[in-house]
Amino acid sequence: MIVALLLALAYFAGSVNFSILLFRILGKDDPRYHFSGNAGVTNVYRQAGIFWAGVVLLLDLGRALAIGAAALYLLDKPLVPWVGLALVVGNSYPCFHGFQGGKGVASYIGFTAVLSPVSSILSCIIWVIVFRICRIPFISSFFMIIAITTGIIYTYSHEVIAVSGVLATSLLIFYNHKRNIMSLMEKSK
Repeated sequence: MIVALLLALAYFAGSVNFSILLFRILGKDDPRYHFSGNAGVTNVYRQAGIFWAGVVLLLDLGRALAIGAAALYLLDKPLVPWVGLALVVGNSYPCFHGFQGGKGVASYIGFTAVLSPVSSILSCIIWVIVFRICRIPFISSFFMIIAITTGIIYTYSHEVIAVSGVLATSLLIFYNHKRNIMSLMEKSK
């Protein structure tokens, strides 16, 4: 019963998209209508600047940390990564915003920071390094997700259920970037 409640809580919490709400408060167009069409931190940065992107990032991370802490406290350890998947599904397909949200990267980093703080910090450093080299945010995010996935799998190396949840979440995040991948492939032709 507690597992179902936490999965539902994570999904509904993830469905609250702070960038969409912030843009409404600021009297701006929905962030999904411009640039990448995404309601994530990078698109907020492009449209509203670094301050508001930072606000959205902190809100996303804070929510994810709270959900991660609750899951870690209330569930058996192998079930915790599945709550992270529910959070990312909510962020990506939010019931409160027409099932069109972000890609789940910030939510997942915040969630996994509770499970493996060292892996989360290292993945953020990797994001910065890769971004300085390629200047493409989603490519940097891919390296970040690979790093955090590796760290969390190492943390749960003997738990097939947990590793399955981690891999499912990572694959969803990669899938959420399909539009970016297609766009990059078109540009390289």
